[in-house]
Amino acid sequence: MRLLHTSDWHLGRTLHGVSLHEAQSAVLERICELVEDPPDGVPVDAVIVAGDIYDRGVPPVESVQLFEWTLSRLCQVTTVVVTSGNHDSAIRLGYGAALFRDRIRMITDISMIDLPVLLQGSDGVEVAIYGIPYLDVDHARVALAHGGEVLPRSHQAVVSGACDRIRDDLAGRDGVRSVVVAHAFVAGAEPSDSERSIAVGGVDRVAGTVFEGIDYAALGHLHGAQSPECAPGSVVRYSGSPLRYSFSEQDQVKAVLLVDLPAEGPVEVATVEIDQPRPMATLRGTLDHLLEDPALDTHVGSWVRVTVTDRVRPDSLMDRLKSRFPHVLQVFHEPDGRIEQGVRSTTPVSERDPRELGSDFIAYVTKAEASDGEVACFVAGYEAAVKAQALAESQEREVA
Repeated sequence: MRLLHTSDWHLGRTLHGVSLHEAQSAVLERICELVEDPPDGVPVDAVIVAGDIYDRGVPPVESVQLFEWTLSRLCQVTTVVVTSGNHDSAIRLGYGAALFRDRIRMITDISMIDLPVLLQGSDGVEVAIYGIPYLDVDHARVALAHGGEVLPRSHQAVVSGACDRIRDDLAGRDGVRSVVVAHAFVAGAEPSDSERSIAVGGVDRVAGTVFEGIDYAALGHLHGAQSPECAPGSVVRYSGSPLRYSFSEQDQVKAVLLVDLPAEGPVEVATVEIDQPRPMATLRGTLDHLLEDPALDTHVGSWVRVTVTDRVRPDSLMDRLKSRFPHVLQVFHEPDGRIEQGVRSTTPVSERDPRELGSDFIAYVTKAEASDGEVACFVAGYEAAVKAQALAESQEREVA
């Protein structure tokens, strides 16, 4: 049995105000191609999408259409199993679940947790796929109560309760391999900036041991592909998102996972990298360096985050940067040699030397030590103001 594991498509998401629809269409096209024409010729028996199909509960129309197009294409050649994540509206995502053909299985209701999707692979291996939609703790601790006793208020408790029900069902299915699809934050895994916290009551992490007795746990929620610790005999993996959704992910390899479950023995997982429609880069330097250095030509087509280190913030900074990097998304000004501001003197301002006063004022404005020329200009202006004030006072006395 071969599965393709993916998650966290976040259809409808933007990146610093820029639409990602075109980029998302490109990566979903790549996933469809992998299923239609597997790299090693082994057919994909099911595609698993572990939550966060959409980026918000009411997605844009074009995102709904993209999801529909992807499902319609995939279901022509394989079965698609989808669960809901914390970004999705479970009710909206699950609409029509009872009406879909057998090759589209939407698991968004907590009552479906112990009702597996039973599949037989092209090699005859039987697999039971259980879906755990994102569990709202306050609802799930009651819905999954055992013997009338409400579960503790934590993700650990409710995901454990869901897995207990799955193990109870699985106990009566001899010779069947097991897969659990879940959307959770497993302890030991590393988050990135683009995930929304699913903390409830300060308890958000789930121990990997909750999946004990499960052959493969296909996880969603974290955007970096990784393998947290789990119970012996189980394989727990995050596929990560197929697209980069923040600059904290710029160095992550985006991929989907091909999961092979033989009739007996260990599960094998292979990573298939997904080429990114547009790379990301974080650049730093003076404006002249950023605009003129030929080594930066490779980033002209990238989504770019820039930190400009000029001592004084250049005029028309964003427009000038966009003349070379048309896809610049963030710009920061952090002068090299900047100094921290604090209390520099307890002497009253009126009694301080104008050179010292000017130096402090320039450093406060520019976040860098004042040059001799800047201090000289300040002193000249100060002296001119003092002379003008003295002249005005003299004229007032004459009039009086």
